[in-house]
Amino acid sequence: MTGSPGRPKALNYTFPDSLRQSNNNSLHAGDNMTPAHNSSIGRDALEATHSATRPHMRSIAAGLGGNLIEWYDFLTYSIFSIYFAKSFFPSDKPTVQLMNTAAIAAVGYVARPLGSWLVGLWADKHGRKSALTRSVAAMCVGSLMIALTPGYSAIGVFAPIILIVARLLQGLSMGGEYGTSATYLSEIAPANRRGFYLGFLQVSVVSGQLVALALMLVLQHAMSSAQIDAWGWRIPFFVGGALALFAWYMRRNVVESDAFRASQQEAAPPISTQLLAHWRRIALAIGITVGGTVAFYTYTVYMQKYLVNTVGLSKETSALASTSALLLYMFLQPLFGYASDVFGRRPVLICFGLSTTLFSVPLFNALSVTHNPWVAFTLAFAGLVMLSGFTSVHMLAKAEMFPVRIRALAVGLPYALTTAILGGTTEFVALRLKAIGHEHYFYWYVSVWAAISLIVYVKMPETHGNRLWTKQPSTKAAESVNQ
Repeated sequence: MTGSPGRPKALNYTFPDSLRQSNNNSLHAGDNMTPAHNSSIGRDALEATHSATRPHMRSIAAGLGGNLIEWYDFLTYSIFSIYFAKSFFPSDKPTVQLMNTAAIAAVGYVARPLGSWLVGLWADKHGRKSALTRSVAAMCVGSLMIALTPGYSAIGVFAPIILIVARLLQGLSMGGEYGTSATYLSEIAPANRRGFYLGFLQVSVVSGQLVALALMLVLQHAMSSAQIDAWGWRIPFFVGGALALFAWYMRRNVVESDAFRASQQEAAPPISTQLLAHWRRIALAIGITVGGTVAFYTYTVYMQKYLVNTVGLSKETSALASTSALLLYMFLQPLFGYASDVFGRRPVLICFGLSTTLFSVPLFNALSVTHNPWVAFTLAFAGLVMLSGFTSVHMLAKAEMFPVRIRALAVGLPYALTTAILGGTTEFVALRLKAIGHEHYFYWYVSVWAAISLIVYVKMPETHGNRLWTKQPSTKAAESVNQ
């Protein structure tokens, strides 16, 4: 091959003939888990073409912004449930109201694996843009349904039924959003800066959480509790619906990834056949995820309750310490992602696994005996620093493991399943162990799961050199690699 391929067009992309020829003699993306150094000519041509294309900043912004809005909408339910519970259930038993509301909240988490399957399958068949547009549209409908549904006093049992349907829509949307967003961003980001750009995906997750919390503080300051109970709780759902509608408009105008466009020009086996051929890699993706999932829900979701129940801080001080730590944690994500661009995904993941395995127990032991808010904040932030080695790169590492035709589904489904099983039970395990007088066992629980993933990180091949937009591998080739 001589010369360098021409710059690909942003729209109506056709795979250059020179690259097609080089790909016939080079490793396929997702077929070999090691960097493609042995096919440097084909790789250089691909990377040159990708580098020649300036990153689609509007598309990247739409992907990240939509993810932020979806996380805002999904978490708004949990944050404001204490206010709207009485609107959807009989008002004589407040505790029962909250329990019913929490049970419906769980519907959203249970629906996430199904949403990951449906949205991921659509993304792999019809395109990332189409899937992300439909995902945010479903979230918009779910939020507006909650905002507009009359209370139990007006329509009786239909109020909680509509709430269940709305939460189901939110869960389906959220289940497919994260994996498909990660897939899309990994495919449109510059090849040598994928880690840096994917780091902002976690920034959007935390930002959605913080925006929901900020709106709650604003409403609490501007309105009385009675006003929020009566109608003010509907405001954040209207805001979420409007923002989701805006995200839908933005995503309608993004470009489809070149990786998906190129894959559609070639015949490939059915998706189910390819998934079966890559089952070992899917199991590897689960192994990558388990330790980080437990650590994430421990250091972000459960930490605030731990600071109140065990450390003994006030709710206000605990909220301030947790929120401040999360703000700093956001800025670490692109930095750790950039480190993975320089050193590789595997070393960054190993740093997370090793530090979380070794230091989680000492960190929680130190937290349990301190009563100083500054010390508590410092230790909580230290946990988030360790966690950053996982949250910044794990979705990208998984995206680089799979071929284009199954990437969104194979990236999103292991994450959604692990989150539903381990993420949804982490807080329950912590509180249960505390209730029976063995809270320190939970510290080891976090460490053991991190150690399991650490073994996976040590044994897994580096994915940093894997190309994301090449010719589809044959099922036979995939099977031979998996053996």
